[in-house]
Amino acid sequence: MPEKERMRLDKALARMGIGTRSELKRMAREGRITVNGEVVRDSGTAVWPERDVIEVDGERVRYREHVYIMLNKPRGVVSATEDRRERTVLDLIAPELKAFRPFPAGRLDKDVEGLLLITSDGELAHGLLSPRRHVPKTYRAEVDGPAPVGEEDIRLFQRGVELDDGYVTMPAELKVLHAEAADNGFRSSVELTICEGKYHQVKRMFEAVGKKVVRLKRIRMGPLALDPALPAGGYRELSDEETALLKEIAKGGKS
Repeated sequence: MPEKERMRLDKALARMGIGTRSELKRMAREGRITVNGEVVRDSGTAVWPERDVIEVDGERVRYREHVYIMLNKPRGVVSATEDRRERTVLDLIAPELKAFRPFPAGRLDKDVEGLLLITSDGELAHGLLSPRRHVPKTYRAEVDGPAPVGEEDIRLFQRGVELDDGYVTMPAELKVLHAEAADNGFRSSVELTICEGKYHQVKRMFEAVGKKVVRLKRIRMGPLALDPALPAGGYRELSDEETALLKEIAKGGKS
């Protein structure tokens, strides 16, 4: 392991949410911290956090630099780290994960649900969100209109739709899952895959063809699919394989 990855014991443990620097200093003096089986009473001791066996009160602390969390965002929650009036996505995760100071990689509108990546890895987030990467994102939507979503809409979306500000979207893949008569028209269940992320883009694309999105859920981002076992508001950390796939996409690999 490179020398630059050596760090102070208290810094490593603070990153893992074990305690503040002052708390860790006291814990060390009390003999509650061991490194490779030896009691360490100086919390400023330099350690190899990913190599050394660090224990606090007899329990192993496994160090990691970042967290990668898949959240099934519910409706009514904002994609922000903090908000004075609204409940945020960070309010849904455990304090020990908040210790990494994670943030949402991208955003979903307050009334949109589904897959949201929360991470402390700024490099990964930047790569995934870069307009140059064109990372595909798939949504499931309920759409109302005077006619069901049909072949003409599919063709228009394939060519690119002109939005209300004159911007023409990149080609998008639209699939119709179901359509039925509803009050004052029809309701269609669809899946839409886009490769960009303009403001309210999915809603504005359907508005451009005379229809209205009444419910929207993101189910995939690049190679990462929403875990069907996660209830609304539920989350889990990504597997090593899932994290590796996202890192490959963020660096310009295939999605």
